[in-house]
Amino acid sequence: MADSQVPWGTQALDGAVSQPVWKSKPSWYLLSTEDRMIPPDGQRAMSKRAGAKVVEVKGSHAVYVSQPGSVASLIEQAAQGSASVLTPRQSVA
Repeated sequence: MADSQVPWGTQALDGAVSQPVWKSKPSWYLLSTEDRMIPPDGQRAMSKRAGAKVVEVKGSHAVYVSQPGSVASLIEQAAQGSASVLTPRQSVA
C-alpha cells in the first residue's frame, strides 16, 4: 500500500474554497473507530460539521483495505442518496 502512495501537491494548501460543497450537498462519512492517525472523536467532529451521514466501522486508518465491504456499502448508500437529490438536469458522474 505504501508503494502506491505518492506525495501530494503542497500547492493545494494555497487554494481557496469559496463555496464548500458539503454545505449544500448531502455527504457521507465512514468513521474508523480504531484509527490512530485521525482520532475517532476528531472524525466525529468533522463529520458532524459537514452534516454527514455517518457509518462507524471497526477498522484502522486503512479501512478501505481492512473493511472493503463496509467501504463499498457506504459508496452504494451515497450513490443512491445522491441520485435521489439530483435535479432533472444533473446526473451522477
